[in-house]
Amino acid sequence: MKRIAILGSTGSIGRSTLSVVESYPHRFEVVTLAAGRNIDTVREQACRWRPRLVSVASEADAGRLRGQLKAEGLSRIEVVYGAEGNVRAATHSAVDFVVSAIVGVAGLEATYEAVKAGKSVGLANKECLVAAGELITAEARRRAKPLLPIDSEHNAVHQCLRGGRLEEVTRVWLTASGGPFLSVPKEKFASLTVEQALNHPTWKMGRRITIDSATLMNKGFEVIEACRLFNLPPQQVKVIVHPQSTIHSMVEFVDGSILAQFSVTDMRLPILYALTYPERIPSELRFEVSDLRHLDFCPPDMDKFPCLGLAYEAAQAGGAKPVALNAADEVAVAAFLDARIRFTDIAKVVEGVLAETPNRKFESIQEVLLADAAARQSASKLIEALRTNPPLPHSASVMSQGD
Repeated sequence: MKRIAILGSTGSIGRSTLSVVESYPHRFEVVTLAAGRNIDTVREQACRWRPRLVSVASEADAGRLRGQLKAEGLSRIEVVYGAEGNVRAATHSAVDFVVSAIVGVAGLEATYEAVKAGKSVGLANKECLVAAGELITAEARRRAKPLLPIDSEHNAVHQCLRGGRLEEVTRVWLTASGGPFLSVPKEKFASLTVEQALNHPTWKMGRRITIDSATLMNKGFEVIEACRLFNLPPQQVKVIVHPQSTIHSMVEFVDGSILAQFSVTDMRLPILYALTYPERIPSELRFEVSDLRHLDFCPPDMDKFPCLGLAYEAAQAGGAKPVALNAADEVAVAAFLDARIRFTDIAKVVEGVLAETPNRKFESIQEVLLADAAARQSASKLIEALRTNPPLPHSASVMSQGD
């Protein structure tokens, strides 16, 4: 029986993890849950799974949830809150395995403390490795505990690497769907709407990650994550556009052999892989091999999607640059979603913040969080300057990809 903590239990990865647990009730026990402000959902989860501890966003949320659980006869469930509450959920003495799925740097401290506490960690929060990957991976090596990727691309790389040694790897290929704007001419990017950007052709994801997919910043984050997870330089991590999203990643070896991993586009499969590693256990998540009849590949257009190039620059520099990259992007994406800037302004904000950020290495998570806050402040100032050129309203007419 593996006893798990789920950080981000009300999000898509958290809900998929609970679906896996439900399918294998004799293998997994839910010990702790960490949620944000979705109190109704986490109350339902607590009633269903009876964890020992639940963490929520604020003291007021915690009080409300305690009252609801008491009315359900579940007052024995401890309810905590805030960053400290997330750390307690991640480091609970009864937990064996932590699923890190809190979006953004909000999950950074809890993930790092889980690694320090000697927990095995399944990472679905790429921002943790983007912002503090050097610290987290170093700590994991010291503890001799695995960091198991849940992101489909890195999970695929991890599986392919079981067919060879890391020193035999020439290149890692991360596939990208290309997002909703793959066929849209660059000259129309300034008029793209929020609704169009949220219309991902393959995956159903949260709002920020969907916008990051549209700019290819998400793939840039994955490049940095791959460098950290597999100890590779950026020049050995390549991105290739594959609209069908059938092949999740490939690993090329020194003899010219290439191993590819493909499967259904269902996050329950990489979650199951991480939870049961090094075993493989039966599942019903089957892939139709006939779907391999049509596979397209092309290089990414770095001119149309400058965020990917900015991510490579940050990956090469390391230190403070990836922190600034992630923070600036998060602030810029939020501004775009609120129709305060244009789609093309996202890259402008990120580029401006990177240029303003002096590079240095970090010794602690606290230093990372301070750098993150400074980058967010810089991004907010740049956004205010850009707002002299107002973006299109949400109601702008939707353009088809073929226009």
